[in-house]
Amino acid sequence: MGKSSPDETGIDRRIAQRLRSLRAERGWPLDELAKHSGVSRATLSRLENAEVSPTASVLGKLCAAYGLTMSRLMHMVEGEFAPLMRREAQAIWSDPEIGFRRRSISPPAQTLAGEALECELDADVQITYDAPPRPGLEHHLVLVEGQLKVTVDGSAHELKPGDCLRYQLFGPSAFATSATAGAKYYLFVV
Repeated sequence: MGKSSPDETGIDRRIAQRLRSLRAERGWPLDELAKHSGVSRATLSRLENAEVSPTASVLGKLCAAYGLTMSRLMHMVEGEFAPLMRREAQAIWSDPEIGFRRRSISPPAQTLAGEALECELDADVQITYDAPPRPGLEHHLVLVEGQLKVTVDGSAHELKPGDCLRYQLFGPSAFATSATAGAKYYLFVV
């Protein structure tokens, strides 16, 4: 599990509350969610009680179990819709254990589908997702800086700055940086 800095504890607590309410809405005991997500019952309990900060991988598994994108989960956590989102107000979530930072640049809106994210990965990082949060989810990924290898349904794509990869998610995916270079990219989710 990721560790929280003092300014992240508020969002971790809101994530915990949202995860608890999503499970309650479905009427699932922790064991049922563990079965659907592949995350241990003990870890789920610690997450829902805000005892630990979730990692990108664990959030990905939970979002897949609930049929949500990670961005949609974050938007549910972040509050009401306003059409303009100033940079200083954009929510940032990070997984410091692996070196992943995600800024939600779209104004949060539960009723709108498209989302834009600014993401950064440190050098020598790999994030894997076993399944998409929703089959057929469309991504447009634009690499801004560094190098990034994106694997979608078994096909690997080596990206350089300025490259755009457009894909739909139906199976596993992975994001990996080289041992010497991290990556900064924009991800547009439809």
